Amino acid sequence: MIRATSIEHLSSSPADTVTLSFDDRFRRRIVMRTDRGFEFLLDLTSATQLREGDDLVLEDGRHIRVRAADEDLMLARTNDAIHLIRTAWHVGNRHLPCEIHETSLVLRWDHVIADMLQVLGCTVERHHAPFNPEGGAYGPGRTHGHGHDHEQGHDHD
Repeated sequence: MIRATSIEHLSSSPADTVTLSFDDRFRRRIVMRTDRGFEFLLDLTSATQLREGDDLVLEDGRHIRVRAADEDLMLARTNDAIHLIRTAWHVGNRHLPCEIHETSLVLRWDHVIADMLQVLGCTVERHHAPFNPEGGAYGPGRTHGHGHDHEQGHDHD
């Protein structure tokens, strides 16, 4: 099976595309199927956050362009910066992946979290779009991933 062993940003047209959700865009080694059904082995040296527009370079020089899939999301809006910061704190306290914008937060759709955001005073609307949450403090693309044994100096009250 042909392998893709590097990621570049190329201006030429790709041989094909692969459309992936946020969760599926953090990979090191996996068999992938392009949007037209071509299979290849993604074989990177370390787990990497694949981003919209990245080109996975195949051993024969062709490249497969990464596309971010539309996902079921919610947009929580507020016009007050302090209110947005407080809301982001509540979201972060729940360890939820979140995209942060000037007047809004984008999260995966969850009716319980949508209710919480509304109680906090946000306007919440459901929509479908690619999801590109903030990376964690310990590396791009993912949260820090500590365990929940609470021996690390914080709790979730």
